[in-house]
Amino acid sequence: MSLKDVVSVSGLPGLYKLVTPRSNGLIIQDYDTDKRRFVSVRKHHITPLESVSIYTVTDSVEMKVIFRRMIEQLEDNPVPNPKAPETEIMEYFEDIVPDYDKTRVYPKDVRKVIKWFGFLYERKLLLAGDEEE
Repeated sequence: MSLKDVVSVSGLPGLYKLVTPRSNGLIIQDYDTDKRRFVSVRKHHITPLESVSIYTVTDSVEMKVIFRRMIEQLEDNPVPNPKAPETEIMEYFEDIVPDYDKTRVYPKDVRKVIKWFGFLYERKLLLAGDEEE
């Protein structure tokens, strides 16, 4: 599961494919429309999903590990709607990452992880990278 070229851009909904870096920003591509656009680093905060981790009591867990666990538990433990009540979302996440740090991981963070997973899973981007590893 490769998250190498997947980025989140502040102020823009969804996730995007990194096409090429520029000195003052990035060229990104929309996964649905294949439309490309330039995003400036002065105006937007750009986060590669490969660099995102969730705090645990001892260390942290990479996003690809969390997504893999979500896929493995998909049949027995379906992913809740990101708009579900906070208690439902946090119970689900505790099943996925039992040792997450409850003082540093907030419900809004978990909702974002669920949204990202849904976005990538619907487009079969999580499954495509599994063969690489």
